[in-house]
Amino acid sequence: MTLKEKLYQMFILGLDGGGYKKALSDGLGGIIFFTNDIKSSAGLKNLCKKINMSAMIPPFLSIDQEGGRVERTENIHGGKKYLSAKFAFEKGFDFLQQQTEEIAKELKSYGINLNFAPCIDVNTNPKNPIIGERAFSNNADDVIKAENIVSETYRKNGIIPCVKHFPGHGDANTDSHLTLPEINLSLEEMEKTHIKPFAAAAKEKIEMMMIAHLHCTCFDKEILPTSLSKNAISYLRNTLNYNGIIISDDMVMKGVSKFNTLEACEKGIRAGLNMFIYRNSNSKTISMIEQLARKAVTDIELKENIEQSYEKIINLKRERGIL
Repeated sequence: MTLKEKLYQMFILGLDGGGYKKALSDGLGGIIFFTNDIKSSAGLKNLCKKINMSAMIPPFLSIDQEGGRVERTENIHGGKKYLSAKFAFEKGFDFLQQQTEEIAKELKSYGINLNFAPCIDVNTNPKNPIIGERAFSNNADDVIKAENIVSETYRKNGIIPCVKHFPGHGDANTDSHLTLPEINLSLEEMEKTHIKPFAAAAKEKIEMMMIAHLHCTCFDKEILPTSLSKNAISYLRNTLNYNGIIISDDMVMKGVSKFNTLEACEKGIRAGLNMFIYRNSNSKTISMIEQLARKAVTDIELKENIEQSYEKIINLKRERGIL
């Protein structure tokens, strides 16, 4: 494997822009599907097959399928909707497990192997515009119980779970799709509530953890998204002893737009990020990956971090029978 191919493994790209087709033959790590990509069950199945056949390395085929507001297969359900995390949890553990099993089996039937769920933010701010009913509860211990049920059910049904959005989006009062929210809580306050479910998931060796575009003053005084923060990622690795894959939230969100794409990804790799999500695969995104690959050849830190991330990604794919 060349360094460029290893770097491509660190990216999960959307279909928009079409660059994913060539990127798959260069070692692209994964594809993410959105509602607009999914017109029919048969169409999605065929698309997953086609992608697998044209990929140099079998990819993560991923989706955000939480239920409720965040449900990408809604066009092919004939009007049926899954309940969001809050309402599924309120119906009890059995219902939560049963619904998760339904979601997992549906995704598996299409060929999808990775779901960016469950959302384990603790929704402490009633005015939060982005989390709300996507959270199981405003109580950290309840969130931990729900996460255990959901992650284990995905695992048993052949879907890799990815918890999100570390270090906790629940206290935000703005939407990171539109701006960079600030969380101005001490580390002690964060650990008591918002970080608690992530600490529990890390202890249970969750396979993948998504890191949010939030400015948390407990990690950085300067305005910097946690997704690109060496302090936040080091905390995950060294304090929570998390050894799995750390993946960014979507890199085209406004929460990370202070940096150009090349600068943002370079900063993320140096901070210790293992994977990036881009909802598109346009020429700008592909060109950035190519530029980064050229730079990494002579940059020892970048090169070493790419190698380490590649090992984590390949190991997870082997463990889960994707390779």
